[in-house]
This record gives sequence, structure tokens and C-alpha cells, in this order.
Amino acid sequence: MSSPTHANPSVQRHRSPHLGALAIVCTLLFCAGLYPVTLFGGMPYFPGPWESQATIVHFFEQRPNAVALCAFLQFGAMIPLGIYAATIVSRLRFLGVSAAGPFIALFGGFSAAMIGLVGGSILLATAHPGVAQNGPLIVALYYFGDMLGGPGYAVTFGLLLAGISIPALFGRLMPRWIAILGIVLAVCGELGWLNIEFPSTLFFIPLTRFPGFVWMIAAGFTLPTTVTRSSPGGAQ
Repeated sequence: MSSPTHANPSVQRHRSPHLGALAIVCTLLFCAGLYPVTLFGGMPYFPGPWESQATIVHFFEQRPNAVALCAFLQFGAMIPLGIYAATIVSRLRFLGVSAAGPFIALFGGFSAAMIGLVGGSILLATAHPGVAQNGPLIVALYYFGDMLGGPGYAVTFGLLLAGISIPALFGRLMPRWIAILGIVLAVCGELGWLNIEFPSTLFFIPLTRFPGFVWMIAAGFTLPTTVTRSSPGGAQ
């Protein structure tokens, strides 16, 4: 005669790359890419979108090697970002989140990574011999890249933050302050869209990007990797 079947709890681990390590690699590569084109790397430094066309052209004529190195490093930073997005969405699904949030995050994370890859490619094109000497072309490439790396990245990255932070907050899957920070930064990212029409709102873009790296690292180290589930079992 068979005895009743009981549910035996078992701990299951999500097998994936380490989220925290991916976030750190992404952050280091991107920030390292800033060094050669800022004041620390020499003069002139990378112009802002408020600069004159003559200033923009002059920078790319004088600093092609710095631009190429920046493009190389920031292009590379987008690979761990894309893997991070895929991994953290898989983690949320593993932890039992069935809402739409993870899929919104997946769209946002993949879009941000692809925008970064295209932006890095455009930046690399500006460093090729002869391109900077074509004033209208270099200015067009500059503003195209600025659109991608500015509002384009901020809005899509904000979707990644929102899609992870909101279900994590309600599901208590990470410390409350990290989830709330992610939601606040997600709002800043979506407001970065305003920069297209209102240049004075430019501050939303770095406010999304750089604290966003902190959020990625914090979320990567605190989101659970294991879950306890009941599995059928029992003596016969």
C-alpha cells in the first residue's frame, strides 16, 4: 500500500553569468572610453551639442586617435550590457515574475545595447582619415551619434530599469532602496526624450546613465540567484 505523497522543498539555482560582474565590466569599459576625449585626455575635448559647428569640426580634425579609442571601448561596453539585460530578465522569470515587466526590460535593454553599438560605429567612422575634413558630413554624423547616445540611450535604458525595478519592488526581490532608485532613474530616462525638442533638459541624460551604472551593479549583486520550490516525493 502506497503512503501519501508529500511535497519536498528543493533549492534551485539560476545558472547564468554573474550580473554584478557584467555590470562592472560594462561600467569600466564605458567610463574608460570617456578618458581620451575629455579634459583628462588632452585638448581639445569632446564638444557638446551646444557648441558651434566650427568647434565640432575642429575637435574631430585634431583628435581622431582619441575618438577611435573612445569608440572602441564604448562599443565593447554594449556587449556586457546586452548580456546583462538577457540575464536579469531570465533571472526574474526564474524567480516567478510573470508580469509584462521583464519583457519590457528585455526590449529596453536590447535596444539600449544596439543603440550603443550603432553609436560606437558612427563615432568610429568620424575618426577615419578624410571624414573630419568634410565639414557637413562630420557635423551630420556628430548630431546623429548625439541623438543615439543621448535621448535614444536614455529612453531605452529607462525601460530596462523600470521593467526590472517595478516587479522587484512589489515582489521584494531586492532591497527597497535599489528598486526605488531604479524607478526614479527610469523616469529620468523617459524624460530624456524631451531633450530632442528642449535642449535645456540635457541633464536628464547623464542623470540616467551614470547613476544607472550604480543601479546595475547594486541590482546585480542583490537579486537572488536561488529559489525554493516544492517537488513531489514520498515513500512507497
